[in-house]
Amino acid sequence: MVVSVALAEGSELALPLVIQDQLQLWIRGNVSACARSIFIFDEMDKMHAGLIDAIKPFLDYYDVVDEVSYQKAIFIFLSNAGAERITDVALDFWRRGKQREEIKLKDMEHALSVSVFNNRNSGFWHSSLIDRNLIDYFVPFLPLEYKHLKMCIRVEMQARGYEVDEDVISRVAEEMTFFPKEERVFSDKGCKTVHTKLDYYLDD
Repeated sequence: MVVSVALAEGSELALPLVIQDQLQLWIRGNVSACARSIFIFDEMDKMHAGLIDAIKPFLDYYDVVDEVSYQKAIFIFLSNAGAERITDVALDFWRRGKQREEIKLKDMEHALSVSVFNNRNSGFWHSSLIDRNLIDYFVPFLPLEYKHLKMCIRVEMQARGYEVDEDVISRVAEEMTFFPKEERVFSDKGCKTVHTKLDYYLDD
């Protein structure tokens, strides 16, 4: 069972305990029904710290919580926090003449966890999830290069039922924005605007 959750943006106000209780009951109910449940929490950088506290007991080093084992459950947290650090590492590799594919998890995992932990704009700011090493892996999403954008455009054309036109693919890719501005190495927005850009070239 895979459960995806988008949680509202946090605020300085205290989170009502009833919301924390509801979240815990919901997680407990799903894991009771399926021990191998996967929970995906989106926009963790906007998540209220109280919700993180509500999740913590399920990730801590306990075999059983309220007679339910969470050892087989998987929690995935998606966040934009740490993006600057990821970009810095990717650019550093490029400037040293190395390929994006040469970047290893060990090259940024520790620095990334520290960056997220100390980022006041992150839902993980001074979070016990990081402080107590309750997160097993920090998996960075590396910035996309020109060739990756062309792959996205190609897939989008095929998904719409159009014959792949390499000229159109190149023209759309050229319209995208990159950084550093002069060298145009990495995409600013990834593939997010591919669908809209293609609308100018394809007659639906």
